Amino acid sequence: MPDFQAPDGTRLHYTDEGSGKVVLALAGLSRNGTDFDYVAPHLADTRLIRLDYRGRGKSEWADPETYTISTEAGDALALLDHLGIERAAILGTSRGGLIALTLAAMAKPRLTGICLVDIGPKIEPAGLETIRNYIGVNPAAKTFEEAMAIRATLLAGFENVPAERWGEEVRKHYVETNDGLRINYDPRLRESVLKAADAPVPDLWPLFDAAEGLPLAAIRGANSDLFSSDTLDEMRRRRPDMIAGVVPDRGHVPFLDEPEAIAAIRAFLERLP
Repeated sequence: MPDFQAPDGTRLHYTDEGSGKVVLALAGLSRNGTDFDYVAPHLADTRLIRLDYRGRGKSEWADPETYTISTEAGDALALLDHLGIERAAILGTSRGGLIALTLAAMAKPRLTGICLVDIGPKIEPAGLETIRNYIGVNPAAKTFEEAMAIRATLLAGFENVPAERWGEEVRKHYVETNDGLRINYDPRLRESVLKAADAPVPDLWPLFDAAEGLPLAAIRGANSDLFSSDTLDEMRRRRPDMIAGVVPDRGHVPFLDEPEAIAAIRAFLERLP
């Protein structure tokens, strides 16, 4: 099992597969490297590195005070150092995209490009409220089958998703126990998220502008409640060269094996040095 130590000693898990252009895949807030299982088969000639953030997936739980974007950005750089990689592109989903933009501001020479997945410099209040409601909370469902049915009927913005995909999803992110399903990340992540949510919303556009000169792509779920079409339009206005893809029948976040997502990612990879 490939692990390494973060600068503060926390044990972090990662996977490193393939060869070619280096892409560091950073998942959503409570999720882990398995988020990229669906897109991985489509990334030929790519060295795909996936990081489980501290407190998530197979990584060690840590002090909740360290569950921050700035610390996780430092962990991402530490992983590149551990692997002896000077520069990498970031494929960042939601939280991972915010980490990518942070790295553009603090360590731009380490990046070859950024592909943002359902995230931008303006985060919609409706999406934030959704996060507040679920983060750190075990599901009401007692079995995988119950959780599948709930996701298929209630997850906002998702249509025409095969039942087997919901089955894959619940098994990636929940653990079945005698007492019902449990989340597979540190529930104290909730403390950090709510603390950040209660603080004044920072202006993230300077982070976006810091990516000037880097190949850039953005993929949006057409029904996303976190990443609006207006924000995507403003990003394209500021960066006319940005690759943009919109995935129909998807909310926050697309699975990334949809044709529109694959096309945008492949176009992005072609622009990497």
